[in-house]
Amino acid sequence: MKKEIKFSLLYRDMWQSSGKYQPRVDQLKQIAPVIIDMNCFARVETNGGAFEQVNLLYGENPNTAVREFTAPFNKVGIQTHMLDRGLNGLRMNPVPSDVRKLMYKVKHAQGVDITRIFCGLNDPRNIIPSIQYAKEGKMIPQASLCITYSPLHTVDYYVNLAEQLIEAGAEEICLKDMAGIGRPYSVGQIIKNIKSRHPNIPIEYHGHSGPGFSVASMLEAAHAGVDYIDVAMEPLSWGMVHPDVITIQAMLKDAGYLVPDINMNAYMEARHLTQTFIDDFLGYFIDPGNKHSTSLLVGCGLPGGMMGSMMADLKGMHGAINMALRQQGKPEVTLNNLLVQLFQEVENIWPMLGYPPLVTPFSQYVKNIALMNIFAMAKNEPRFSMIDKDSWNMILGKTGKLPGPLAPEIVELAKSQGLEFYEGDPQAAFPDELDRFRKEMKEKGWEEGPDQEELFEYAMHERQYLDMRSGVAKNRFNQELEQAKAKAGAPIYVERPVIEVPSFDVEKITSVYPDARPVHAPQRGQVLWQYDMTDVSTAPFEGDTIEKGKSICYIQDNYGITPVNVGIGGTIVGVYAKQGEQVQKGQVLAFINK
Repeated sequence: MKKEIKFSLLYRDMWQSSGKYQPRVDQLKQIAPVIIDMNCFARVETNGGAFEQVNLLYGENPNTAVREFTAPFNKVGIQTHMLDRGLNGLRMNPVPSDVRKLMYKVKHAQGVDITRIFCGLNDPRNIIPSIQYAKEGKMIPQASLCITYSPLHTVDYYVNLAEQLIEAGAEEICLKDMAGIGRPYSVGQIIKNIKSRHPNIPIEYHGHSGPGFSVASMLEAAHAGVDYIDVAMEPLSWGMVHPDVITIQAMLKDAGYLVPDINMNAYMEARHLTQTFIDDFLGYFIDPGNKHSTSLLVGCGLPGGMMGSMMADLKGMHGAINMALRQQGKPEVTLNNLLVQLFQEVENIWPMLGYPPLVTPFSQYVKNIALMNIFAMAKNEPRFSMIDKDSWNMILGKTGKLPGPLAPEIVELAKSQGLEFYEGDPQAAFPDELDRFRKEMKEKGWEEGPDQEELFEYAMHERQYLDMRSGVAKNRFNQELEQAKAKAGAPIYVERPVIEVPSFDVEKITSVYPDARPVHAPQRGQVLWQYDMTDVSTAPFEGDTIEKGKSICYIQDNYGITPVNVGIGGTIVGVYAKQGEQVQKGQVLAFINK
């Protein structure tokens, strides 16, 4: 009898790997019945990851989006699944255990069947509690193996990890090949070994297209006994996203597997609708580079889903790096040369940092360290002289155990800065918080919502939830959309408050103020000189003073709002970005004369 292989449509991840935003709830309601009519999907990824943050950035309630999007699939028996970051829940930083427990009860009530649990370090301590919490919440726990390629990440390594997770109660296993760099033969061997020991455990393969291995990996996965394969569909397939269902269906059918037929009329309608969402507004936030694959990813192992933001970071840092090179009498570099330097630096430092699998958020941490190393060396400063707090938490073991040992120079650097390594359970450092949020909601006169979903949302995304409730988030998004349309040549229909700042010459400022130091954007996003975009009265201007360690501004991206703290105190002698302007990582925001 032919082996049956089923497909899961990654409608959330298609958008996540393409650009900043995802469809609104009204668009999700439009596309859901058409996806059903395609009649080829046993599962659809409906939420998780950055899905809820994106809705909050729109100024809309993500609980509504999850319920509305899952409902049509629930009615026809198509399973829905979400992406779950284990210790980090649905955000980029650790979540208290009581909030993690509540998440599964809420998501089950909202119509989500399966939770795909992963830890960017493959630390079972961050995954196993979520397996138990998911079972208590009546969800199916699918435990993930974050696939990467290194001397440590062998077939045996992954098979042993799967054994631990299955013993702990995982009902399914996912091979999460987030960078698409899993070698096809090894992918097949991992699945074959797990299936030989646990023939009744469903296995799902998830592979991005970026470096070009994914189609071969899917065929090897099929030969090894995989049950589900994650796919995408045009106009968002391939590139840094996932292979298209048409290609994978045809390949597996020819190989003798039992796969569903595709209703091509519905496929074309879903393709058309998705394109209309892009044309409406989502396309303004999609990086064209994410439509292309690159074999350069084979070496550095960076995930395709972060390539758009990475290129934006490079463009933002390009000018600052070249300025530093000029000041040192060194030749400048082109953007392409800088890209190659970054890939090489990631390859160089990855073993030194203990081989963390390059998936959110650890891919961002390693990339950030590599980029700051390039900047430091351009200034004749040593490597690792600029490491951010989140990256240090990874290095110190506060977010889980690194797969490999740290290089001696990293250990010595930590000791020289008085930093302590942590070997305890990562969850233990984050005490329960639900009672605080309950108390605050009661004081504000807010209801906890059906199935406590509002309580959960507040506890999971505190700052963003407050901005959604106050209307600040919707105002910010409308401002950002207007600016994106203006940049693309579309007319601006609404007046928006901006801070008019003069144009400053960087080299002139440094000649007039030799002690002046630049304030760089720590990440790509929207600069907010004061928190509420409708009130520009508190924004800093030339001549204002600021204390060391204070926030000069904020940067908002799709994961939240980050304060930009200054490393020195002094007088602001130059401001380079307007209120609400999109800035790139490394872009000079201001100069402070100490």
